[in-house]
Amino acid sequence: MSSRTIDLTDKLYDYLIANGVRESSTARALRAETRAATRAHMMQISPEQGAFMALIVRLIGARRTIEVGTFTGYSALVVAEALPEDGVVIACDVSEKWTSVGLPFWEEAGVAGKIDLRLKPATETLAELMAAGEQGSFDFAFIDADKANYDTYYEQCLELLRPGGLIGIDNVLWSGRVADANAHDEDTDAIRALNAKVHADERVDTCLLPIGDGLTLAIKR
Repeated sequence: MSSRTIDLTDKLYDYLIANGVRESSTARALRAETRAATRAHMMQISPEQGAFMALIVRLIGARRTIEVGTFTGYSALVVAEALPEDGVVIACDVSEKWTSVGLPFWEEAGVAGKIDLRLKPATETLAELMAAGEQGSFDFAFIDADKANYDTYYEQCLELLRPGGLIGIDNVLWSGRVADANAHDEDTDAIRALNAKVHADERVDTCLLPIGDGLTLAIKR
């Protein structure tokens, strides 16, 4: 037993991936392609976080999902793989360059038909969904985009989720900067403010987990 989360050495992390993650060969190849394509590959979620999100999607029986921030498409891929045949990921991003990296892998995995990629600011896409009367019709939302707009994304996604629907918010520990009283850049302050807001938000039940760079889960009441 342990009173706190175990520290992960490289050796233990390798063991975790080898024994605790069922990653498709296509998802693994997309991770490798992203690493080769850019030094910004750290923006991609880790394989254990992807496996955790896929498990949650299956657990709640999700069919309709939203992703705010797609990058090269790994998180969209693993969520789409976990959805039923009629499931959908509304994938919001502004970069054709980076999302195009994932397109052939979505095709290879047979999930391209489940991913509805919308290349415009996510606030616009989410507002369009609400204008179309989609409030309360989504099961899962994952937020992993520009941090300054996290609060706006949170409010929009909460409106679009059904009661019992789940929001995942990435990077909420922000490499530890949220706990540094001397760190006051725009992104850090935005994440810190949202963490406090979600913690006190009576519209949700929530937990912040030390997965990846910190993952908050919030269930809409």
